[in-house]
Amino acid sequence: MTETAAAAVTETARPNRLREFWYYFRENRGAVIGLWVFAVFVFCAALGPWIAPHDPTQQFREYTLLPPAWQTGGSWEFILGTDPLGRDMLSRLIVGARYSFFVGVVVVSIAASGGILIGLIAGFSPTWLDAIIMRIMDIILAFPSLLLALVLVAILGPSLTNAMIAIAIVLQPHYVRLTRASVLSEKQKDYVTSARVAGAGLVRLMFVTVLPNCLAPIIVQGALSFSTAILDAAALGFLGMGAQPPTPEWGTMLAEAREFILRAWWVVTFPGLAILVTVLAINLMGDGLRDALDPKLKRS
Repeated sequence: MTETAAAAVTETARPNRLREFWYYFRENRGAVIGLWVFAVFVFCAALGPWIAPHDPTQQFREYTLLPPAWQTGGSWEFILGTDPLGRDMLSRLIVGARYSFFVGVVVVSIAASGGILIGLIAGFSPTWLDAIIMRIMDIILAFPSLLLALVLVAILGPSLTNAMIAIAIVLQPHYVRLTRASVLSEKQKDYVTSARVAGAGLVRLMFVTVLPNCLAPIIVQGALSFSTAILDAAALGFLGMGAQPPTPEWGTMLAEAREFILRAWWVVTFPGLAILVTVLAINLMGDGLRDALDPKLKRS
């Protein structure tokens, strides 16, 4: 086969794989709905400051605790009402999507990159080193994740950056265990043996030969970790250990408004709904990714 023909076969195979992936993904209706909701979330995160009707930190003192527009006393200038300081709820929710998305991307990037590297090392290392790495991961997993993140933030200092670092450390063992299990399974296969016989070095075996075949479950874990990162960041913000006021982060918005829950239901309901809908959409999308990427779950 000539190089031109081989390239043509490769280009034909790629669309077929994408078509097959979309076929199995769209069979899960919940995953498709989750994808659309996630697309809206990404849109708000990317263009939040430009599509928000008001500055999220601007205080309209004459309109404090204004109810939503459809409720008696509300105004269409502030569609979802205002908070105790007179800031527009809709603007804060839209811009807050940027912080939640940023948290998810940074946490998953740090946790996945570090976890995959450590998992590869554990999978290819001698038994004694593998045992040491996995016992350290077991110790980290023995602590409740939110409690461990809270302790780490208390040590590092309350801020959104430190919260992201703490959440990434807490989520890393999941990637280590998943990568190690996939590596141990793939190492026994013939193509790895063939690569060894062909003279492939250890680094090439790890990152070129084995890792691409371990990515499917890691991608699914990444989607689920994204939602976990948003939840943990909101929880830390609610406890005052994450993003600090006046940052329009959803968990911080809940913390600022909790004393007004009986007087103004909208100041806690809308941030809570934003967290709920976003996390649910990402989890549904993760289920669809699992169905589409795991050959054992593909329906005939």
